[in-house]
Amino acid sequence: MNIVIFTDTYLPKIDGVGISVDHFSRMLAARGHNFVICAPKYGPDDFHSIGDNITVIRFKNAPLPSYPEIKIVLPSHKKLKKAMTHHKPDLVHIQTPGLLGQYGVLAAKMYGVPLIGTYHTLVSEQATYVSLYRLLKVDSLLNFFKSNKKIKKNLEKIERKDQKTLKKALIFKLTNTLYETARLIISPSHLIKKELLDYNVRTPIEVVSNGMDLDQFTGKAKESPGDSPRFLHVGRISFEKNCEVVLKAFALILEKKPAATLDIIGDGPALTSIKIEAKQLGIDSRVNFPGFVAHSSLPQIYPQYDLFLTASTMETQGLVVLEAMACGLPCIGVDSFALPELIHHDRNGYIVEPYDHIAMAEYAMKLITDDRIYRRFSVQSLEIAKEHDLKICADRLETVYRMVTERKI
Repeated sequence: MNIVIFTDTYLPKIDGVGISVDHFSRMLAARGHNFVICAPKYGPDDFHSIGDNITVIRFKNAPLPSYPEIKIVLPSHKKLKKAMTHHKPDLVHIQTPGLLGQYGVLAAKMYGVPLIGTYHTLVSEQATYVSLYRLLKVDSLLNFFKSNKKIKKNLEKIERKDQKTLKKALIFKLTNTLYETARLIISPSHLIKKELLDYNVRTPIEVVSNGMDLDQFTGKAKESPGDSPRFLHVGRISFEKNCEVVLKAFALILEKKPAATLDIIGDGPALTSIKIEAKQLGIDSRVNFPGFVAHSSLPQIYPQYDLFLTASTMETQGLVVLEAMACGLPCIGVDSFALPELIHHDRNGYIVEPYDHIAMAEYAMKLITDDRIYRRFSVQSLEIAKEHDLKICADRLETVYRMVTERKI
């Protein structure tokens, strides 16, 4: 089969979408399928092919002012034509609802090719990046005001009004309208499928996990860490990840385990804000911010830690959680979207209510102070991760591709 992929984020930028596209295209290309990947142009580290079966076409772009890592891709009829005529395409697969995703919808219509789309990200949860104060780039000024605890508290109330705002409802509606032009929607988790069905999305939905390379991320059952536990958070440091909740939980843990450490690995627009938070909580000497770490280094990094913490409320799957689990780490997360599919409460970790840092700290203490529970949870993390083996997921995606191209859907 010849597949044309449109994605607003791709390597060398590291995130869940880019890694998923890379993994699946490489694995299916090895089976003889051909891919053209339409992606943003980033810089000198860009590559334009992977072997003989994967061609990458890069589009010029401009950064979103409130989040420079998000690229607003500029249209190019010439490159669109090149993508759709490099091979006679059997299928167009959009990975994002941004401009490149929209170009993919247009290209599928123009060339009469079946269209499918993977719903990787709850775009409505990204509404914070199109708020006026972030677009005007006054984040630094807000960070300054956060030194005043009263102002900080009011700002946090504003940032957390994220459940059913008109802006988010509109973004969700526009995104769903785009995806409903597809013949089929792929969801990386059953919970996101349910979310889409609850919003009356009528397009057929198939669940295909993003998967993970278990040959790369491997671990063994871990033992309880004792008095010097090492906590870990990995991912994009953005506002919807709610890293400040993890910091507040860790501050409570330090009261009982003063030798504990927390590493927050990653970079992003909220990094300055959470560094201020750590300092205000008086825990900055026990919290490390290593910054961006190459994805290839992560298989060696995860096993060095004892417990993975996340307070993100918008994970459609949670690749970093899967990676941590595959390396044997128990996990604590929040009851939101797809995380409970990975973190099974009282099996390989604990699930708490969003923003409940007190419960997060209490469960973390329960876990790291009970040798029996800790080892059992570590073993179960390894077992649950096996269900997301990339080879199995690639088989499923290939089947979906054939179902669509053979018009069985």
